[in-house]
Amino acid sequence: MVGASHGSSAGEVIAVPKDSDLKSVADLRGKSVAVAQGSSAHFQLVSSLAKAGLKLSDVKVSYLQPADALAAFSRGRVDAWAIWDPYTSQVLRNGARVLTTGEGVVNGLGFQVAAPAALKDRNKAQAIGDYLTRLRRAQDWAHGHPEEWAKVWSKETGLPYEVALDAVKRSSGTRVAVAVDDAAIASEQKIADTFADLKLIPKHFAFEDFVDKRFNAELPASTAPAHSYGKASS
Repeated sequence: MVGASHGSSAGEVIAVPKDSDLKSVADLRGKSVAVAQGSSAHFQLVSSLAKAGLKLSDVKVSYLQPADALAAFSRGRVDAWAIWDPYTSQVLRNGARVLTTGEGVVNGLGFQVAAPAALKDRNKAQAIGDYLTRLRRAQDWAHGHPEEWAKVWSKETGLPYEVALDAVKRSSGTRVAVAVDDAAIASEQKIADTFADLKLIPKHFAFEDFVDKRFNAELPASTAPAHSYGKASS
């Protein structure tokens, strides 16, 4: 890990159909939930269930990547979907509702990674530093120009503009560059340990062994407040 950004966790949700009888996370007991295995949404599902006094084994988990999960959710083959933006904005635009969000549950961190061999090469390491600087400027621009960024994102990905704009306002446009510091490492260690305990990864490991702090510069702490535009319409 060579870089990090912190954004709102409002786009990490457990969604249910608009007419679903489910009113709280506790109601998920015995129900089917789609989630991408090993994703941030997976950790959010585990943590949200724990908050409600449930274990992962208390629900019927369907491990599906977003495209397949969207199809299953849209056709009523699963009762709920643990997902992130822009899929969150997409299903909300189509009438789904939020059972719970990742706010206060997941850390809102995203990371940039580099190959160890590249980090040992002086010229490549300089290029990585330059890339991270440019990325931080781009994130700041997106924060100040949500409509323009949504138009670009929509054009490049094929997302409907309204979905892209909702996602920018809800989560992706809230990101601010932060340091890969001790707090970030500790938070990610908790996720790694959780996945190891669930046998989703082969073994426990020290997250800090995969962190390079040389690019932290004068960046704010990883717990710095994310930019906020307020709640996106749905």
